[in-house]
Amino acid sequence: MNILVVTGKLAGNTVKASVRNMADVLVLDIEVAAFTTPALLGRSLSPKKYDLILVPGLASGDYSGLEIELGIPIRLGPKHAVDLGFVLELADGFDFSSRIPACDLLIEKKRYNAFRRVNELEESADSPLKLRKVKIGGNSRMKVMAEIVDAGSMNKSELTDRIIYFIECGADIIDLGISLDTSRSAVRTAVETARSITNAPLSVDTLNPDSINAAIEAGIDIILSLNSENIPFVNIGMAAGVIIPDRTDDLESLFDNMESARILGIKNIIADPVLEPAGHGLTKSINRYYEFRKRDKTTPLFFGVGNVTELIDADSIGIHSILSSIAMELDASVLFTPEFSHKAHDSVNELKTASIMMMLSRDRKSAPKDLGIDMLVMKEKRRRAFGLIPASCIEAKGSEKWHLDPAGCFKIETTGDEIHNGKLFPGKIVARSNNDSIMGSTARDILDTIIDHGLISRLDHAAYLGRELMKAEIALKIKRSYSQDDKF
Repeated sequence: MNILVVTGKLAGNTVKASVRNMADVLVLDIEVAAFTTPALLGRSLSPKKYDLILVPGLASGDYSGLEIELGIPIRLGPKHAVDLGFVLELADGFDFSSRIPACDLLIEKKRYNAFRRVNELEESADSPLKLRKVKIGGNSRMKVMAEIVDAGSMNKSELTDRIIYFIECGADIIDLGISLDTSRSAVRTAVETARSITNAPLSVDTLNPDSINAAIEAGIDIILSLNSENIPFVNIGMAAGVIIPDRTDDLESLFDNMESARILGIKNIIADPVLEPAGHGLTKSINRYYEFRKRDKTTPLFFGVGNVTELIDADSIGIHSILSSIAMELDASVLFTPEFSHKAHDSVNELKTASIMMMLSRDRKSAPKDLGIDMLVMKEKRRRAFGLIPASCIEAKGSEKWHLDPAGCFKIETTGDEIHNGKLFPGKIVARSNNDSIMGSTARDILDTIIDHGLISRLDHAAYLGRELMKAEIALKIKRSYSQDDKF
């Protein structure tokens, strides 16, 4: 396939380095590639016939007339020169767009294909346990269990909102955490409320036999934390039981408890060797999982990721990536998290993404990279080219003067994710003036609206609002809180 890549002078060398020998490069007589126009391109082309011409991804001209004149498709390449190599490697058989930059188009296509493949794999997966159409174990995807801490003490509205939030974030199973002093009636109410909200499998997490039996009466699907002290006093029927050791460091007691459970008629068993926090036996606990899996290759495994995430002051996304990788190699079946602390917010979504990545990785027999889905947030897969320090420049200096804008001031805030009418609505940016409140998802939309409504009159105020609104937008995207004028 003969391809011509069009660029400008500033990006010429970067484009040539990225393209290598995969295409011809035409450097137009303009500095910035995005300013390419159909007229300039038409004048600059050689007689050579091409199968495809790629113009810069940020070019905004209408090339349809020139395309008809030449008889050659003219499409948008990537937005950044460094991505040309990645794009050209996938060019054969790919339908480029005249509206969407190639890099965005390829990312969306790879993402779509990744999700489609995961759905195919899950549909055909064999598993030893199936609860309400959710497969657990075998070669099915690792399922994410989201715990609602102290669910028995919540009112119906609080519990409903929490369940909807977790389901929208991707939870496969909802776990109701039950404290020791919760009454039997409160346990039943919690289970019944949860069942009225979702058809996802429900579990309860408690050591108390009375609470366990109350949950069973209400139709619970999974019981967590069964050991020698409570197994003899419960009759869980066809519900699944998560069996734990009597002491976390005693693997033999886990096998003994599993055998006791079978003798007492518990058929659906999930084993939990108990993942310990860092500094309290994390390495030893992972080794217990490894030893368990060597001795028992089929019983579904429960992997308490939240035990680690909640007890370390580090960003959860990296922790979830590596722990999910370990869980995959151990053939774990359930990834558990409570999202209890603020630093663990969005853990369910992160673990769901990780579980999908690990399924694709296992299917491809490759490392979990280049899958079409990733967990990169603060770091980038391909760096853009850096600029050069100019030979001469004006040294930037902030002004200490401040002038009140006659048009008024703005208070900028972000809202949290909220549940309305049974649906999760993502957070927004809100800019409030004396008489108006403007709400949106991007800094550009809000600032454009402020300008269109004549709510600003000074350049320095516009610059300030641009800075603050962009901080708010980034905070929303990476799910951080925002406070006006604070350092980000």
